[in-house]
Amino acid sequence: MPVRGPLSRFLAGLGLVLVATLSVVGGIALRGPGLVAVLVSGVMAGCIAAGVARESTQPRGRSVVESAFLASAVTVLALLVLSGTALLAGGGAAVLLVGVAGACWGANRWLRERRTRAAFADPAVQLPGTGVRPHPSRAVDALSTTDLAEEWLRTGSSLQGALSPAARQALVTRRAHVLDALERRDPSGFARWMAAGPLASADPAGFVRSEPPRATPGAETEAA
Repeated sequence: MPVRGPLSRFLAGLGLVLVATLSVVGGIALRGPGLVAVLVSGVMAGCIAAGVARESTQPRGRSVVESAFLASAVTVLALLVLSGTALLAGGGAAVLLVGVAGACWGANRWLRERRTRAAFADPAVQLPGTGVRPHPSRAVDALSTTDLAEEWLRTGSSLQGALSPAARQALVTRRAHVLDALERRDPSGFARWMAAGPLASADPAGFVRSEPPRATPGAETEAA
């Protein structure tokens, strides 16, 4: 785990102090009715976050309660900071702050998705938080059947964890390529594997052979 330098710790501490100061000033400026409105907004944001987390079909890294509390806290803090900024620096500064925060969030999301795609493009790079080192998709036909079976099980296990949308889509796409390669290796064995049970947990190595079985001359004669 990388250790932050003194400058990074200083800037982080300065940012926390600034946010705390602006939120206190904003709370004082809003007074009673304004604070009630801010708290109601926070409760509404928490309820929406809880509903989204409960209905989500993807594995979550946080519980429903944690998601609701985090959304409420962020909403209340953001509104207080905006109020304090507007009081001390004017409405234009508050609008500028919203724009900068949105740009930073979008840039961070773009960088994370870019790192995820780079991880799947390079077999030597491990995808953070998954333990997966995928082979390049274009080299799937060059992999052995054993490697394909191991990658199928490994990526299936990784899908059960908390992943970003880009990472999840990359894993799903990779698994589709693995399925195509396994079917080309041994169509009959692939069909038996499909009928054996849930694909997410079944090991294809016991069904799909490296090369399709060849018919013996005797069998060909009997068939004729």
